[in-house]
Amino acid sequence: MAAIQAHKLCHSFGRGSLRKQILFDIDLAIQEGEIVILTGPSGSGKTTLLSLMGGLRSAQQGSIQVLGQELRGAGQATLLRLRRQIGYIFQAHNLLSFLTAQRNVRMSLELHPQHRRAGIDEKAAAMLTAVGLSDRLHFYPEQLSGGQKQRVAIARALVAQPRLILADEPTAALDKQSGREVVQIMQQLAREQGCTILLVTHDNRILDIADRIIHMEDGHLVSAGGEGQTTPHP
Repeated sequence: MAAIQAHKLCHSFGRGSLRKQILFDIDLAIQEGEIVILTGPSGSGKTTLLSLMGGLRSAQQGSIQVLGQELRGAGQATLLRLRRQIGYIFQAHNLLSFLTAQRNVRMSLELHPQHRRAGIDEKAAAMLTAVGLSDRLHFYPEQLSGGQKQRVAIARALVAQPRLILADEPTAALDKQSGREVVQIMQQLAREQGCTILLVTHDNRILDIADRIIHMEDGHLVSAGGEGQTTPHP
């Protein structure tokens, strides 16, 4: 079963004479449990495509189904339910500076009704331990290194056991060793939880973690490899 299915997906920014098309007829299938890397030069449309898949932008033209839900025309309540099944990891980790590592991770659990019960502190601590931060539970972001902050972001994304992980340049600000450790942790935990990963990156050092690599140029998929479908760039 496809976790993500896009067909003839197009997207533009601006209106009238300022309108610029960013995505062109995207056809793509990502299967449940796959780890897929999306590559391509800056400005090729990778982040826009990721934001559409995460329900963070409204689909304008074509079809995009995520976890069995059609997103084009979907209402806010539907998108909210979908977002609760997705873990987001971004380059800028987006931790709240006034919360400790454990509280940042706990906050993710508090967004899910099924987790609003006793034991969420323990769940947050266990996930931070799983990413190697058992001794940093009560540290604030300013007390953590870049790699440690990104590990907290991974823990926050995975603690509620999402069905899909969307990661946008999670290693861009990290050195080689830290970046490698971060994606290996992501890979291991996602495998254990059985979720799907789509990871946008320019980092050629981590391509080997993927089951499949997709390449974008100028808003077109030019290579999807494996089981995915692609529309060739003219």
